[in-house]
Amino acid sequence: MARAALSSRTGVRRPRIRRSAPAAGPAKTPRSGGVLRVLARIMVMACAFVLMVAFAVVLAKLTLQPSPASEALTHTNLHPGRSLQAYLDQPEMHDALKQIGGNLLLGVPFGVLAPVLAPQARGLLRVLLLTATVMLMVEFAQGALITGRAFDIDDVILNTSGALIGYLLLGRRMSRAVHRREPRT
Repeated sequence: MARAALSSRTGVRRPRIRRSAPAAGPAKTPRSGGVLRVLARIMVMACAFVLMVAFAVVLAKLTLQPSPASEALTHTNLHPGRSLQAYLDQPEMHDALKQIGGNLLLGVPFGVLAPVLAPQARGLLRVLLLTATVMLMVEFAQGALITGRAFDIDDVILNTSGALIGYLLLGRRMSRAVHRREPRT
């Protein structure tokens, strides 16, 4: 039953038209590749987890192994740039490149894998904070617990820089591909 409505302009009553619900379209079906996408995502996450564990083992072997022979040579560095300058002042540039490049490369896997494993860690600032925290803990452990090792703030800076490079080159894209947001409907 249609009701009449008073038009505000003319004062004439005209019947209201009831609008019906839109016609039901075809039933929504899940994407044909939905299952494959989930399986691929699970495989990528599993591979990233295995690689992160391997990275942790390598990091532990490289940084947490005692070095009694170098105990007399170690010193704590709390001044950013001091160790970098000492590396660059060495007569053999090869040693400096090895030390600086090694610390940079040590952080790259973390910048690539952390956002893939934890999408909440995605973002330049979050990767920076997460990496700096982890590397500070490693350096504290080195300085406090390991014979022949010392805390070096330059190592934290280089490792974190390497993680940011890894994140910018590959980690961001990989994380977006694995944790693709579905469009809202």
